[in-house]
Amino acid sequence: MTGRRRWSTEEILDTAAKLLRTGDAESFSVRKLAAALGTDSSSLYRHFRNKTELLRAVADGILLAAMDGYRPEGDWKQRITALGVRLREAFGEQPQLAAVWARYGSGGTGSRLVMEELLQALRTSGLADEEVPARYHRIVVLLVALISSEAGVSTITPEEYEQGMEQFRVAVLGADPERFPALARFAREVRPLGADRRAAFEEILAAQLAHIEGGIPGSG
Repeated sequence: MTGRRRWSTEEILDTAAKLLRTGDAESFSVRKLAAALGTDSSSLYRHFRNKTELLRAVADGILLAAMDGYRPEGDWKQRITALGVRLREAFGEQPQLAAVWARYGSGGTGSRLVMEELLQALRTSGLADEEVPARYHRIVVLLVALISSEAGVSTITPEEYEQGMEQFRVAVLGADPERFPALARFAREVRPLGADRRAAFEEILAAQLAHIEGGIPGSG
């Protein structure tokens, strides 16, 4: 009698990532993953203790892929900007997984590589060592927020996008100038949420890095 196939950890994570690309963390389950692999849930629990641990590993795979081939170049601000752009692009290709990363985080090798690069870059900025952890935390919170929010926009269907644009036009261009004078004043210049996302990402990150630089002695 032929035994049931044993799946490697990498194969399990690849299949989980595929399921998450077409669904979300809420609808995802170990049982569905086991069914996709043609096995039972108990066999997967030999690799991961629970669903949360599995989801963290999937998110870490994206971070690991983003760091593949990365080489730090330039000053500390250029390094952090380049890293942020790489993370944005990595989750941009698999936007459903950005929400997984934002919710569950990661503690694997990919996460450690990202943490190490951010901390190393900040240490070269001239910040005192005792200030580095707090600045690191602010940057991570900002990156996760920007990347996950952008990913949420990119997962909508073309029909949902058009519906949202129509609602945007009605809400903005049709605003009552007496009740919403500022909105009426800038209606034709206000951009919808999905416009110029990369430019907005880089500008917001640059502002945070400039704020950090402003607090470094002798940076002016």
